[in-house]
Amino acid sequence: MKQRAVALQRWLAAWAAYLRAGDFLVLGGALAVCVLSAMTLWQGGHPDKAIIRAGGRVFAEVDLNAPRIVDVPGPIGTTRIEVQPGRARVASDPGPRQYCVRQGWLNSAGAVAICAPNEVSLSLSGRNADYDSLNY
Repeated sequence: MKQRAVALQRWLAAWAAYLRAGDFLVLGGALAVCVLSAMTLWQGGHPDKAIIRAGGRVFAEVDLNAPRIVDVPGPIGTTRIEVQPGRARVASDPGPRQYCVRQGWLNSAGAVAICAPNEVSLSLSGRNADYDSLNY
């Protein structure tokens, strides 16, 4: 293990002799371009509406411009969905594990909360989703 560390140090020292200040500027610039690209291109769009499904069928399509509470009946009870301007969440669910409630506020297009035991789901739709079928 120690021999590998020494060999790595020697290899880095040999390469460091060839690097100049401009090389570090180019590497830093490339890293900055990668980070900025990831932040801007992989950002989900603003959602337009919330689609609420119950039992595999669309129960309601709610506009995200006004506050609203929607109670959705399911096989084991009622799921309560809260809508605020630009975001939505599952406020309460009768399911045992509460995964969909713990997801909190959904605020980007393509975000989904699924309450599987009660067969209820909440998804936000908009022009630009976070993912599509190719990278999901």
